[in-house]
Amino acid sequence: MDQLERAVRDGLRVSLLRRGSEHIVVAKRLTTVGSRDAVVGLVPMSGHELTFVLDDIDEFQLLS
Repeated sequence: MDQLERAVRDGLRVSLLRRGSEHIVVAKRLTTVGSRDAVVGLVPMSGHELTFVLDDIDEFQLLS
């Protein structure tokens, strides 16, 4: 969670692996979906925001 908070604070790119698919997004904010924590990321190629529930993420990595 600390790494995701840092990514949001510093506007870092994050690689998220969810259900076998990799998503690379710019971390925008942490939020909740129902009672579950989630991270909202901006897809640089399309400009769309995607929400990823943390329980659904298999792994993530901050990118420099």
